[in-house]
Amino acid sequence: MEISPKYQMKLIKDVETAIWEEFRTYKDVLFYIRKWHESEYSWNSESWENFAIEFKDEERQNIDLSSTLHNMNGETLLKVAIDLGVDTPDFIPSIPTFRNEIKSDYETASATFEKAFRCIESDPDTAIGLVNSALESIIKEILKDERIAVKWSSKDTLYSLAQSICKAFYNSDGDMPIEVKTMTSSLLSLSQSVEKLRSEKTCFHGKTKDDYILDNPLYVYFVVNAVCTVALFLMSFYKAKYKPLSPIEEAEDLDLPF
Repeated sequence: MEISPKYQMKLIKDVETAIWEEFRTYKDVLFYIRKWHESEYSWNSESWENFAIEFKDEERQNIDLSSTLHNMNGETLLKVAIDLGVDTPDFIPSIPTFRNEIKSDYETASATFEKAFRCIESDPDTAIGLVNSALESIIKEILKDERIAVKWSSKDTLYSLAQSICKAFYNSDGDMPIEVKTMTSSLLSLSQSVEKLRSEKTCFHGKTKDDYILDNPLYVYFVVNAVCTVALFLMSFYKAKYKPLSPIEEAEDLDLPF
């Protein structure tokens, strides 16, 4: 995975800050870094390690975290960043915005997505299944609004839910340009593809040793970023066309007997 030196410099600063905030002490930081460290030592000088751990003292007790991070290759550094929840917008640009948007209004989807985000590298097929579930949760939360007059079921799969929300949004905006309708209809294709990946290319439905399991993080980054882009559009459209009710409007909606 090629990561530019300029981007690595910025990412190292963010990762270093996140590590100290998370682990606080030299001892715990060293324990954490060693879990990323791989090495093979041989008597004939053909030793190998994926990066060198640097120290500030001769006793090798106080890790020099900045220098150690600079010794990591780009791929390892990116994995550490993802493990710590550090935003990596140059690689998955929609994710930072998406994560902030769903925290308050889509709590279930947010928790599911965080799990997906953290296992993109370590468990790619699980990430696909979880991001599928996160998008399902977001669409269901929107469709719960009684002002959206389409029939749907809590048992609907992602593709069926996508059909329902597209129908609702098309009906709510008669001025939507045909070109935009054509573009948003791609949401159906994406939803169907994500659903098929989850069903056919992950372990969520049980697989045999001869079945193909999606294990390339590169493809998962693409899928997750695409899902985030679609979800951001759905949430933004919903917020614009179905503005939150005021307290007075909510009381009127309840049809109270006083």
